[in-house]
Amino acid sequence: MSIAEPVRSGPLATLNPVSKLGAALIVTAVLLVSIDPVSAGVALGLELVLLCFAAIPARVLLARTAPVLIAAPLAGLTTVLYGRTSGTVHLHWWAIEVSDGSLQLGLATLLRVLAIGLPAVLLFVTIDPTDLADGLAQLLRLPARFVLGGLAGLRLVGLFIDDWRALTLARRARGVAESGALRRFLGQSFSLFVLSIRRGSKLATAMEARGFGAPVARTWARPSVFRGRDWAALAVALLVAGTAAAVAIAVGSWNVLGS
Repeated sequence: MSIAEPVRSGPLATLNPVSKLGAALIVTAVLLVSIDPVSAGVALGLELVLLCFAAIPARVLLARTAPVLIAAPLAGLTTVLYGRTSGTVHLHWWAIEVSDGSLQLGLATLLRVLAIGLPAVLLFVTIDPTDLADGLAQLLRLPARFVLGGLAGLRLVGLFIDDWRALTLARRARGVAESGALRRFLGQSFSLFVLSIRRGSKLATAMEARGFGAPVARTWARPSVFRGRDWAALAVALLVAGTAAAVAIAVGSWNVLGS
């Protein structure tokens, strides 16, 4: 199985994509209200427990979470060095000032990025784009033209790598890719941009010719159903978010942004 493909086995694969989207939004919304290490840490701990039951292959999970695992420490370090100063100052050099407040804020930022990023990986790693489009159009009643256009665009994203490789080989065969890395990159990017516009125009014309823009009610080949397990997934997300907020409020670390 390619790492880019969705995981089609395990308990998460049986959930409706709309419930996965809703669960991720619930946890994210609560964690965005307050920036404190307690709520983010509790949410992250509960998410790691749930991750043990997700049955996602370790290789796929590591590859998908790599951007989050890299971004979280960098965000925390930046906050420690340049965050709001309060309490005892431990280091001061030019624009860098490390204090008790910036250390606490950096830890909260690190945990917050992980707690928000991991659910997205945990839930969306098993989503098939076609299933998601079916759910958005049939359950959330989003415009079919918008949903199908987005699905078509998402399906074409994977072709960018093949197009980029083909352009590289073609330019190298013509002897125009031997020097000037920046100039080569800009020229090849413009060629890819033009190729993408042409392909998009052809796809739009083909979709219109097949009646995708007709002002009539659409029928769907595969019905999207919201089952009991989908409601259970939303309940688990509410439990995780509620527990994180309750613990933070109980210990007095709940810090609403802007207050």
